[in-house]
Amino acid sequence: MMLEKQLEKELKRFALEIRIGAIEEFKARGFGHIGGSLSIADVLAVLYGAVMKYDPENPQKEDRDKLVCSKGHAGPAVYAALGLKGFFPYEDIKTLNQPGTNFPSHCDRKKTPGIDMTTGSLGQGTSLAVGMALGDSLKKRNCRTYLLVGDGEIDEGQVWEAAMFTAAKKVKNLVWLIDNNKKQLDGYTKDVLDSGDLRAKFEAFGFEALRIDGNNVEQLYMALTKQADDKPLAIVLDTVKGKGVKEVEMAASNHSMTMTEETYDRWLAELRAELNAIS
Repeated sequence: MMLEKQLEKELKRFALEIRIGAIEEFKARGFGHIGGSLSIADVLAVLYGAVMKYDPENPQKEDRDKLVCSKGHAGPAVYAALGLKGFFPYEDIKTLNQPGTNFPSHCDRKKTPGIDMTTGSLGQGTSLAVGMALGDSLKKRNCRTYLLVGDGEIDEGQVWEAAMFTAAKKVKNLVWLIDNNKKQLDGYTKDVLDSGDLRAKFEAFGFEALRIDGNNVEQLYMALTKQADDKPLAIVLDTVKGKGVKEVEMAASNHSMTMTEETYDRWLAELRAELNAIS
């Protein structure tokens, strides 16, 4: 399915707004998981801007599409997307990880409207997403679950157990999205534990597997609106950790960063200028 030019502009704007929201959260806190939050802004924009069905007025609607951000440290980007879509007052996200907040560092479904599953202990979100999707399927609900997994997170064996189950049981209403930004906490994934050809791995497990530019809204839209066949779908997203803020992209260690308020303000100004340039 081709992406209309007007919708493409709207999704690019939405992705920038998500990045702005995430940076505003980090500015308020002074630090945070910047790199992996910025790398998924584009896929969140396409999911919440054009693909998923949901109702901000009824976040627990049974037949809604669901998102499980198994790489839970990227929660700030999810909070920004949800705030922009009206699940809660946008300004609330600026209480990120502060005492009494409803926006903890990792996603918590009991605290934040719109969060479908609590995550953060890496690997565990994959099994939870499989169970959620399988439950919806058994109840004949017409909905999908979208699972965001980090390329460092897949070092966990639980991820591959969940993948094996997804393919073996043909859980077709579950879409795996692997944020392949090439870095993890301790360095480059190829140096820590090289995962090889992820598309080929998922295909070997029994998925229909794609590999796309995960920071390109058109490619994301076409992949996410692809008609399902008899296999579950896995999409390997080639992304840039810290995408959208050059200083973060170029930083050797950008998993979590502490910056000055002036630096955050400069980044916000750059992102807002880019947003204003999209007419």
